[in-house]
This record gives sequence, C-alpha cells and structure tokens, in this order.
Amino acid sequence: MELLLTLLGGLGLFLFGMNFMSQGLQKAAGAKLRNILEAMTKNKMIAVFFGALFTAIIQSSGATTVMVVSFVNAGIMSLAQSVGIIFGANIGTTITSQLVAFNLTGVAPFILFVGAVFMMFGRKPMVKKIGEVILGFGALFMGISMMKDAMAGLRQYQTVLQVLGSLDNPLLGILLGTVLTVIVQSSSVTVSILLLMASQGLVGLPVCFYVILGCNIGSCTPAVLACLEAKKDAQRAALIHVLFNVFGMIIIGGLLVFGMQYFEPFILKISGSDVGRCVANADTFYKTFQTLLFLPLSTQFVKLTKRLIPGEDKESEGYQLLYIGKQNIFSPSTAVVETTQEIERMAVLTKGNLSLSMEAFFDGNEDKISRVYETEKQIDFLSREITDYLVRINQLQLPVADAERIGGLFHVVSDIERIGDHAENIADAAVKCREDGITFTEKGEKEILVMHGKAMEILEKSMEMFTSLDPRNLPDILELEDSIDHMERELQENHVRRMAKGTCSPMAGIIFTDLVTGLERVADHATNIAFSILEKDPEEEKQYI
Repeated sequence: MELLLTLLGGLGLFLFGMNFMSQGLQKAAGAKLRNILEAMTKNKMIAVFFGALFTAIIQSSGATTVMVVSFVNAGIMSLAQSVGIIFGANIGTTITSQLVAFNLTGVAPFILFVGAVFMMFGRKPMVKKIGEVILGFGALFMGISMMKDAMAGLRQYQTVLQVLGSLDNPLLGILLGTVLTVIVQSSSVTVSILLLMASQGLVGLPVCFYVILGCNIGSCTPAVLACLEAKKDAQRAALIHVLFNVFGMIIIGGLLVFGMQYFEPFILKISGSDVGRCVANADTFYKTFQTLLFLPLSTQFVKLTKRLIPGEDKESEGYQLLYIGKQNIFSPSTAVVETTQEIERMAVLTKGNLSLSMEAFFDGNEDKISRVYETEKQIDFLSREITDYLVRINQLQLPVADAERIGGLFHVVSDIERIGDHAENIADAAVKCREDGITFTEKGEKEILVMHGKAMEILEKSMEMFTSLDPRNLPDILELEDSIDHMERELQENHVRRMAKGTCSPMAGIIFTDLVTGLERVADHATNIAFSILEKDPEEEKQYI
C-alpha cells in the first residue's frame, strides 16, 4: 500500500510540475513566442523548425496545436501555413522525454528552492513567472525520483511483472498508449512514465515502441476538442494533426512488425544501451521520420482534409461572432488575439456605419437610414458579447503581455460602441431633416463634411495604431484631435453668426450643433482607442509629444 501511495504521489507531483512549468512558460513568454510563430509560416521548413522550437519551449504539442487551430479559425494563419507548424510541434514534444532521460533527480531539490525564491521574493510579474517555470521543472524531477523508487519496489511483486510482461501484442500496446494519453491529455507525460518503467525493467523495449505509437495518437485529443465549434478550416487543421499521427502509426507500426529485429539493436546502439534513453530516442526518431516522410506531401494533406471535411462555413441567421465563441475558449495564449480580431471587425462595421450615416444625412435615403439602424444593432450585439468574453478570459492565466492589455480592450470596446451611437444619432438627424424639411446653408454643409472627414481620418489612424501596436501614428492623431477641437469651437461660432443673420433656422441650428459636438466626441473616442496600447493618459502623453 505504501508503495502504491508513493507511486501515485510521484505521478501527481510529476503531472503538477509538467503543467506548472508549461503554464509558467506560456505566461512568461507566450505573447512573444506567439508573434514569432505567426511570422514563421511562409516557408515549410522554417515553419517545422519553429513549430518544434516553440513546442520544446512550452513543453506541450497540444498547446501548440490548439494555438494553431485558433490562428486558423481567426484567419491569422491559412490552413496550408499551419501544416509545417503542426508537423514541427510533434517533434518538439519529444524534448520532455529526452529531459527525463537525463538523471537530474539529484539536483531537483535545489531547482525547487531556486523556483520558490523567485516566486516568493520576485517583485516583477515576469520574475514570478520565471519562478513558476523553475519550480515546475524541479517538481517534475522530484516526481520522477519518487516514481523511480516506487517502481523499483514493484519488481518484487511477480503478479505485477506477469501482467506487464503479457503486454506483447502490438495492437494492445498501441491501444494502451492511446487510452492513457487521452486520459492525461499529454503524450509527453505517458512517454516519460513509459521511459521510467522501461528503465526499471518493468516493460520490454518492443512493447514500449508500440505504446509510443498509441501515445502519439492520443496526443491529438486537445486539438480535436478545441475545434468542435470552430470553422471548417480550423477543424481541418486539427484533422491534419490526427492524420499525421494515424498514418505514422500505420507505417511505423508495419515496419516494426516486420523489422523489430533490426530496429531494437539500432536504437540500443545509438542510445549507449541505456534503456530509458532508448524510449526517448525512439519517440524522437518516430516524429522526425514522419515529418521527413510527410512534409513533401503537405499539399496532399490539405486536399485530403478538404475531402474529409467538405464545404464552406455557412452564414448563421442573425448576428454572430466570427473569431470568438460564446462557449469555447481555444487557449489562454490566443484568447486576446481572437478578441482583438473581433474588436477590429466591430471597428470596421462602426467606421462604415459612420460614413453611411453621413451619406444618409445629406441625401435622406430611407434605405441607408435603415441600414444604419440595423448595423447599430449588430454593433451593440458585438459590444455585449466581446465584453462578456473579456470578463471570462480575464479569469484565466494569460501571458503577462496579454494580461496587461485586457483593461485597455474593455475601454476600446466601449469607445467603439459609443462611436456607433454617434453614427445612429446622425441617422436620427437625417430622419428629422427629412420629415420636417430642414435644410442647411451651403457653407454649413461643407463645414460638416470637412469635420466628418477629419473624424474618419483620426478613427482610421487610431485603429491602425491599435491593431499594429505601433505608436508611430500618435503625433498625427494628437494633431488631428487638436485640429478637430479647434474646428468644433470655430464651427459653433460660425453657426451663432449665421443664426444672428437669420440665414439658419433655429431647428437647423440645433441639429448642426449636435452634429458638430458628436463628431468632436468621435475624435475623442478614437484618440482613446489609440492610447489603449500605451500606459499614459492622453492628456499626460501630450506633454511628451
């Protein structure tokens, strides 16, 4: 009983360390690594390399593949671009078993101590996140040490040895690896445990070679679960991951059945007869072999997934979200990216509606006015749903850089929604003018058009600054805002003079005042959007420009 408890305790500590280290790495460097991952997809070989590197760093092919699925779903990455990253992720995930094969259990307590010091006494969030990574790494090896001791004791029980020794059927080994990996959601974990069992003589190498194949299939579970409510291309990306491992299992499994007498001595030779390292090297060999075999066929993989998942995404009735979902969150590492995509879409709708409302104001077209009101309903829908989504992801463990952006995103959604309200106000003015036959002087119309043009320009520059996270537009935005503030005061004075001369009716004057004031506020909201990527308040920032 004591032996079993030690084994379970070691397994729990190993799983905790693995998960804690992976999450810490994603929180500490997730945003920067994600940006690199997005950029390195043009060349397939480069994509494979960075997919492997990224996965080796965050210690999870599941997390990488889920991230890729979310990129494809958001339109940031094409299906063809995702193939190299997915193939590379399968290679990168083998780094865990390679690390376990090194005997670092002796220094595990020291690693734990260093991680705890960083977490307890680090003042900056990034230092604390690095502490999490180190602590998780130490816990992982402490768990390995406990499991090693427990497994050594299991060799005293003949029943255990007989049960494990009976696992000589290739199909049974593949099934066992698949089931265990589906349960723990990580092939790295199951292969590492298998490595420890082999190194203690509990299972033979031939069985391990088949179990690894099953582990690879089970590793597809996170991506498959993540894509259930996604777009078809995102589902196809997850299917590529499944096909890669299923085809690999069939080919390598067949080769093992007929060539085990050659493969086992080969692995023993390159591993220095270290049984544990044999398991780690076999895992790496499988993934590398599969990638070299399938990479030239990447186009065929894409075509096959389109045959297996045919058709295009259907337009849903009513209002809908394109990049985020009401139920699913793909991954904390990509949640802010998806939200930004949805906010950009909301901004494009709002900008178009502001332009359409001004057209409707001058030509009184009923159809345009109706379209403004309908689009405003959609903007309000997006505002509510995006805000709810931000509340949900704000409760997750996000990468440090993403967590710092959340507050700004709440404000951006609010500012865009308020700009949409001003577009609706212009449509209301168009209805009033149409029903009551209200007209404006030629000069008054020109003034409104000029100010509207400036409002559209500052909105365009602000959204560009928001989406690119590049502050180079800031001086132009501040200059435009000052110009619009000055113009608002000037146009109000011109309006008073026209009222005094009797060239402008009182009702037209009220509408003119509301329009000018509304456009000035649009510029204020646009400026707020630009400043959402900065830490300073807009009024403070002016002192530094």
